Amino acid sequence: MNLEQARFNMVEQQIRPWEVLDPRVLSVMEHTPRERFVPESQRMLAYADLEVPLGHGESMMRPTVEGRLLQALDIQPRDVILEVGTGSGYLTACLAQLGSHVESVDIHEDFTRTAGQPLKDLQLRNVNLVTGNAAEGWSGRHGLYDVIAVTASMARYREDFERQLNLGGRLFVVVGEPPAMQAMLVIRVGENDFSRHGLFETCLKPLQGFEEPPRFVF
Repeated sequence: MNLEQARFNMVEQQIRPWEVLDPRVLSVMEHTPRERFVPESQRMLAYADLEVPLGHGESMMRPTVEGRLLQALDIQPRDVILEVGTGSGYLTACLAQLGSHVESVDIHEDFTRTAGQPLKDLQLRNVNLVTGNAAEGWSGRHGLYDVIAVTASMARYREDFERQLNLGGRLFVVVGEPPAMQAMLVIRVGENDFSRHGLFETCLKPLQGFEEPPRFVF
């Protein structure tokens, strides 16, 4: 496989047609070697528009969804970012190249451990990988963040994460139940004021702790 050509094709044939037009996002995704973050047994799928399995029932997001997420968050060079769900570390790498610092949290210790090596290989030193459960609340080392990217879904929207935004901060989250979930962008516009916008339909695995409670049938 010609990996450089595969990355170019991913951007031009998958991501750009999905209305991702921000040149910074397109450049980051074209130049970040996604194959380094994919499990070795799945390397041939690195640039396919698929959810690549990672273990623990988790998967990498499709490249098109990653592109839309990065574009919606409008990350600036000084932004401090919280990523909820490290996964493979690929999205972490993209966030780190767009912003100032990324604190990435995952409940699976092997994910945060495995993601560290390719990030190190790419000399991305502005990332802090942490094993923990952000669904239980996450103060982290920064307290408030300019950007929060939640890489899994919640069945019902909860305000936990939006309260961790700085004024003007942006939150990306997917809300709903399969098969139709809504990607949302939340912006903190005041001390107690938030704007919430629907972006597009997609479907992601629930974030642990934010699953739909079981329904009781009588």
